[in-house]
Amino acid sequence: MSTPLLEVKDLCVEFPTRHGVLRALDRVSFDIAPGEILGVVGESGAGKSLTGAAIIGLLEPPGRISSGEIRFEGQRIDDLPSDAMRRLRGRNIGAIFQDPLTSLNPLFTVGQQLVQTIRAHLPLNEQQARARAVDLLAQTGIPAPQARIDQYPHQFSGGMRQRVVIALALAAEPKLIVADEPTTALDVSIQAQIIQLLKRVCREHGAAVMLVTHDMGVIAETCDRVAVMYAGRVAEIGAVDKVIHLPAHPYTVGLMGSIPAMDSERERLQQIDGAMPRLNAMPPGCAFNPRCPRAFARCRSERPELIDVGSTRAACWLHDS
Repeated sequence: MSTPLLEVKDLCVEFPTRHGVLRALDRVSFDIAPGEILGVVGESGAGKSLTGAAIIGLLEPPGRISSGEIRFEGQRIDDLPSDAMRRLRGRNIGAIFQDPLTSLNPLFTVGQQLVQTIRAHLPLNEQQARARAVDLLAQTGIPAPQARIDQYPHQFSGGMRQRVVIALALAAEPKLIVADEPTTALDVSIQAQIIQLLKRVCREHGAAVMLVTHDMGVIAETCDRVAVMYAGRVAEIGAVDKVIHLPAHPYTVGLMGSIPAMDSERERLQQIDGAMPRLNAMPPGCAFNPRCPRAFARCRSERPELIDVGSTRAACWLHDS
């Protein structure tokens, strides 16, 4: 097995408030190998986007990493000075965000933004950087890139703006891309094109991708492995086909059951009763126990760690021998 490109170990993120410290991520651990696409899935508030923000060093104050480690190519990066992290973030770690309008400056053409990013990280002059920017736009499927490079973000459709954001993320040929719900605001046909583009980037550039999404369909189409998050913790992690077809955690079972099946005649979808617990009211033991149909006494008193269940791992006492 190849050495992981990214290693996240026992990551905790906290937010100090007037009423106490709220722990938003609680001992999150996973790794990503070179060229691998890891999906991170869960309900809103599970901690998916926050995990990505912690990795790329963009936690909003007063949020802070209180414990744990993040290692990139074996080097610890969670304690780097801001300047060193900024250089790493542009050159080796790229980011794609959900809303391209928040990632692009409306006052500059897409070409100016691409050229500035390229020249900040690669030893190229203005002419070379512009040629690379045109090539990146062409790679990401934007027609007539020679002409469109001098247009402003508002002159592009939503799908085209997302392609520009992907081109920006690829500008310095990063080894890791953190993609935070890059297809959520797009229609289904454009969504499929963006998924294919991400897969091609991994195949041709050898980049690894951490794909944050709430859509299990996107996970099934795109990813090699998936981490299911719940209430700031990893509930289950494993190969996509195993997690989808043989889910080991009751929460994953519930997520899969809420997806409509093409061959089913059910009038009502299965649902997970209740709601995600608030950070200031986290239940003892397993965070999912108030909503779990299979919870028993131990679930309400002891927190389970990830346990090997065949070829996947699940944080569930049902699998404790």
